[in-house]
Amino acid sequence: MQNHETVTVTKASLPELSEYEELIEKLWENRWLTNMGMYHEELKRQLKDYLSVGGIELFVNGHMALEMVLKAFELKGEVITTPFTFASTTHAIVRNGLKPVFCDIKLDDCTIDADRIERLITKDTCAIVPVHVYGNICDFEKIEAIADAYGLKVIYDAAHAFGEKVGERGVGTLGDASMFSFHATKVFNTIEGGAVTWKNAEDKELSDKLYKLKNFGITGKEAVEYVGGNAKMNEFCAAMGICNLRHVDEWIKRRKAVNDRYARNLSHTEGISFLKPREDASRNYAYMPVLFDGVRFKRNEIYEKLLSENIYSRKYFYPCVNAYDCYRDSYDPHDTETALSISERILTLPIYPELSAEDVDRICEIITG
Repeated sequence: MQNHETVTVTKASLPELSEYEELIEKLWENRWLTNMGMYHEELKRQLKDYLSVGGIELFVNGHMALEMVLKAFELKGEVITTPFTFASTTHAIVRNGLKPVFCDIKLDDCTIDADRIERLITKDTCAIVPVHVYGNICDFEKIEAIADAYGLKVIYDAAHAFGEKVGERGVGTLGDASMFSFHATKVFNTIEGGAVTWKNAEDKELSDKLYKLKNFGITGKEAVEYVGGNAKMNEFCAAMGICNLRHVDEWIKRRKAVNDRYARNLSHTEGISFLKPREDASRNYAYMPVLFDGVRFKRNEIYEKLLSENIYSRKYFYPCVNAYDCYRDSYDPHDTETALSISERILTLPIYPELSAEDVDRICEIITG
């Protein structure tokens, strides 16, 4: 029997070590390791251009970016969001003293169902926080029309949507603001990191407030006007981001090749289906979600079968946030039936630029065998 190496669900993308060393060598010369140094500022400039956004502020991670932007808008009351997301989305809302109100999702792409949002709006609703799940862009046209009609803020969790566009429009220009994650497992990483972006380059108020909130609320040498935190990106992370940005387009091409091979192998198998992203949007192929019917193919059995072959997939997202221990006394996951059903049947398969065609074929054979 042939021995195969372990296949992980993802793998951090890195530049050549020498490329990174060349940048960080300068940090031993200037000893400026954090507090918005030269690499921090250079990465901001490069990402603003790459993401086609009007403004950007960098953070220590995506979670703090989301917490800080919610804080910056001085929101109070209820926030309509999705239960089909990572813990961070909901936790950022709750940690700002806001109440999440969960809206069900669409079956075809797992994003928030915009047709269900309006019925959840009350006099206490202040914002909508949709998620571009797996990089599938939300129905932002309907979402923002509803928000405009009711005077609500829209802050997108774009953690999965790095570099994506709808037509020629960067996804980071949607709504009032968007949050990106640059975690090690993402398509583009800064080891740890994140950003808030927005459309209007003239919106200096948001930029100024985010900058101060991530730096303890300090507004001058002897002035602290806000109760802020420490959410600054350091120079080592920024340097990694500069290196990785040089290669990310090639990595996305290679991810697409992996995605397409999975699709060729599995798309005609009864009991297995794929999500349907918007046709007018680009994709970064951050994840490889596969939906099993629960009859011919049972998700948990597939997960265990792959694991027995040292192949790591992920039940992403399971459970739904409204089924978490910390929220179960306040919410019933059966109120969002589509999200509950998908959470019990979906599996994200391994995908990263270096994943070989042979390994993809082997994974598919194990699933269907």
